[in-house]
Amino acid sequence: METNKPKLTFLVAASREDAHGSHADCKDARITLDTDLAGRRDAFNPAELLLAALSACMIKGIERVVPILKFQLRGVEVRVEGVRQDVPPKLESIRYEIVVDTDESDHRLALLHENVRKYGTVFNTVAPGTDLSGSLRRKD
Repeated sequence: METNKPKLTFLVAASREDAHGSHADCKDARITLDTDLAGRRDAFNPAELLLAALSACMIKGIERVVPILKFQLRGVEVRVEGVRQDVPPKLESIRYEIVVDTDESDHRLALLHENVRKYGTVFNTVAPGTDLSGSLRRKD
């Protein structure tokens, strides 16, 4: 029987500082945003923020299932690359590589990847709107 527990909600507030940047606040955290039309190297632009959110979603998903699966790892790295379509502007494709430093079997790595793809909030939000694919492999 399903309970009627309240849905998890998220709140982020963003404000323009000037023509060169903005910031976003959530909980006790603040992120500088690249909203300068010329770009800036010290902040993430909106597309990069989306890719960072996707990366964080994958890592958080791994953290969630590690104790459930009793999966042993020493570290995780995620690399994500998005390709922009101009008209209409959107990310037409996103490729990712998850590198796990572990001695676990290939079968267990595949199970970990399946969990990342199946249970990630950001992953499942982005996937229907773009060509999203990637791999999970053991660190060399």
